[in-house]
Amino acid sequence: MHIGILSCGHTMPEVEGKHGDFPDMFRRLLDGQGFSFTDFDVEHMEFPSKINACDGWLLTGSKHGAYEEHAFIPPLETFIRQAFEHHVPMVGICFGHQIIAQALGGKVEKFGGGWALGLTEYAFDGLGPIKLNAWHQDQVTALPPGARAIGTNAFCENAALVYDDRIWTVQAHPEFSGEIIADYVALRKGTADYEDDRMDRAAALSREANDNTHLAAHIAGFFKQQREVARAS
Repeated sequence: MHIGILSCGHTMPEVEGKHGDFPDMFRRLLDGQGFSFTDFDVEHMEFPSKINACDGWLLTGSKHGAYEEHAFIPPLETFIRQAFEHHVPMVGICFGHQIIAQALGGKVEKFGGGWALGLTEYAFDGLGPIKLNAWHQDQVTALPPGARAIGTNAFCENAALVYDDRIWTVQAHPEFSGEIIADYVALRKGTADYEDDRMDRAAALSREANDNTHLAAHIAGFFKQQREVARAS
């Protein structure tokens, strides 16, 4: 199965030098699941030629807000709506989770409760408690029609969403290892509006086990579901 990775942003150069950019992280996450990949830098307006150019699409995180004015966001939202209409499966991570919801009629906002940083536990339907690394302040605050929350906690109500058999999204970062989180904290603590206590907690928990492998298997299973064949567009 061939997956197109739509890069909605890029990690910091210091992180990329050690861990690669977002597509590299997802290749590691999904290694051994039988996928091949093609990357599209949609943040810099590199879009696929058609919505069924790949068997499925994976939308990455980004430093941008889904509600901000950037040139790549309107065409990306159009692409999402077309892929949804033609039953091409999509997985969205963090910003990908948010932009899919917004494109299909939901609402994304900056959360007044501050940042979710580092290892965080979520209740997932059918999976039980799952620990994943988070790095976000924006959240999906209103669901689009047809979306259903399948992951939640007290801080982030709509932490994971499913849209029948066509879309699966998660707010957290299953592609982020503890080492990546530790590097993010080291590079960003004391900048912007990150709370020091939450940064310290993220650094401390970066050494604990996460459930990335569990989520990788779940993402792979979603992509491999039998579903309506995508029609040409």
